Amino acid sequence: MIDYRNVDLAGIEAFEATPLAERLPAVNTYELLQKGASLDPQAPALSFITSGDKWDEPTTLSYAQLLGRVTQTANLFHDLGVGPTDVISYLLPNLPQTHFVLWGGEAAGIVNPINPLLEPATIADICRAAGTKVLVALGEMPGSDIWQKAQAVRDQVPSLEKVVKVAGPGDESRGIIGFDEAVLDYPADHLISSREIQPDDIASMYHTGGTTGTPKLAPHTHFMEAAMAFMTAAPMRIQQGEALLCGLPLFHVNGTTVTGSMPFLQGAHVVLLSPAGYRDPGIIKNFYKIVEHYQAVTFSAVPTVLAMMLEVPKGEADISSLRFLVCGAAPLSVELFQRFEKYTGMKIIEGYGLTEGTCVSSANPMDGERKIGSIGLRIPYHEMKIILTDDEGKFLREAETDEIGSVAIKGPNVFSGYLEEAHNAGCWPGDGWFNTGDLGRQDAEGYFWLTGRKKELIIRGGHNIEPAMIEDPLYKLEGVQVAAAVGRPDQHAGEVPVAYVELAEGAGLSAEDIMTYLKQEVGERAAVPKEVLLLEAMPLTPVGKIFKPALRWDAAQRVFSQELAALGDLAESVGVSVGEDKVHGMLARVKITPAAGADAAEIEQMVSDLLALYTVKWVLELA
Repeated sequence: MIDYRNVDLAGIEAFEATPLAERLPAVNTYELLQKGASLDPQAPALSFITSGDKWDEPTTLSYAQLLGRVTQTANLFHDLGVGPTDVISYLLPNLPQTHFVLWGGEAAGIVNPINPLLEPATIADICRAAGTKVLVALGEMPGSDIWQKAQAVRDQVPSLEKVVKVAGPGDESRGIIGFDEAVLDYPADHLISSREIQPDDIASMYHTGGTTGTPKLAPHTHFMEAAMAFMTAAPMRIQQGEALLCGLPLFHVNGTTVTGSMPFLQGAHVVLLSPAGYRDPGIIKNFYKIVEHYQAVTFSAVPTVLAMMLEVPKGEADISSLRFLVCGAAPLSVELFQRFEKYTGMKIIEGYGLTEGTCVSSANPMDGERKIGSIGLRIPYHEMKIILTDDEGKFLREAETDEIGSVAIKGPNVFSGYLEEAHNAGCWPGDGWFNTGDLGRQDAEGYFWLTGRKKELIIRGGHNIEPAMIEDPLYKLEGVQVAAAVGRPDQHAGEVPVAYVELAEGAGLSAEDIMTYLKQEVGERAAVPKEVLLLEAMPLTPVGKIFKPALRWDAAQRVFSQELAALGDLAESVGVSVGEDKVHGMLARVKITPAAGADAAEIEQMVSDLLALYTVKWVLELA
């Protein structure tokens, strides 16, 4: 257990008095696994639940078995011609084999995890951008179309030489290797490549957005990933042998780090909550039983998952082993935070991170004050500040206390730039700092608060959606003159995408026509807009650019107005105006004139109930 108590900023600075190099137990991910396995080779490393209804029938691997499978996988890839600069992409759900491929792939070459829910054209774009040499994909399975996608992608990636099938037989005549049978032919006790992995070697490339044809890939070095594992282990204080639950996908840095490299470094026990993770209804239904059975001490989730868990009876399950849960990736409403803690007795630690920073940048302190709604204090050995920049992203000055600006990060876990140089424009204000594109402020105690986004990403339940994924197809549709996609507030997902369209004169398109078109053309199901709104004129800046904040305000105003219609006869009139706020970023002002004889307290309570789970800050005025 790491001796660390993150009570306040002074505690973090005191911990940093010892240089990171003196604390770091590993400088590459293969060495990281070796260190974790050396603590107790026979201890459980990975347990896999096949479905939520079979939560108490896991397949468990010891640390010796996990390290052996990872080594065999690295040797298989080496035999397939993978070297330190070659890329292995994978399309896999949460399986033990996913960990073998991830860490074995990093020991042999560079791993590129891909969301298997993406459409084939988008997957092909990512593989081409990465220069994929080997593609690993789940074989034919009922209810899964991953193998069909892999086959569709195969001929679209010139650099692709081999396809490896997990959970299915190979076919040598078609260049398909059956992973589960082939991997057993290789030694489990050493790398046949004799590779000495250097800290600066690229370990992985994670897709973090980008439009069709121009995916944005963030390379991570081995040192970044090894340092991140330690830097997250310190504030979380996970002990050897303790169990963590993994329900987030293993194509995302949270799944691979917070429930991957970090616990493996500590000799902890990772429980994979089925191939589908939290999307398996049985996992949510039996979640409290699962916590009790495995004596789990923590798990990571996004707000949508917490909202679902509120609907599940706790029963007699003993969840006292659970010290805390980590919630990030999307804003969490104060009301949902309070309801969830009261209902479950669990302790929520809100944090913040991004792929470009390997995973985590800040978190509320375990032992100090948790400020609900904030993303907490920076983690040890990681720098974070609020800056002001010009329109080209160049540094102007540091923000004052509580002044809104851009969140910037710097440290051993921060990457050195996107794979494609064009994506780096405006991201680097100087001296190694990366501008995240998120807007926020830092208070007098050092806590950070997010207030919005400058780079216009839509974050749906923790999933990043580039507006251009929606806008590019719209501009190809005849009759569309101007188009913009923004996030609309949503009680469960935080926000969902909506599209605003200004039609060309004489265009005969309806909102329904455009929606039908988008369902066919948008390369990712999660990015398909929930609604298409037709405007007579798009709001523009003085220089003629689309003024997206006005669209986000309009989307929030529409949602709040729709919710408040439930007041019915209690209100004579209801008005909602949404705009910019210096502290909160976006603020909704609700003005209600009560009907004659209506009880003001009843109206206030009803408004609170209707708007409680939205993350947009709102204030109520009764006329």
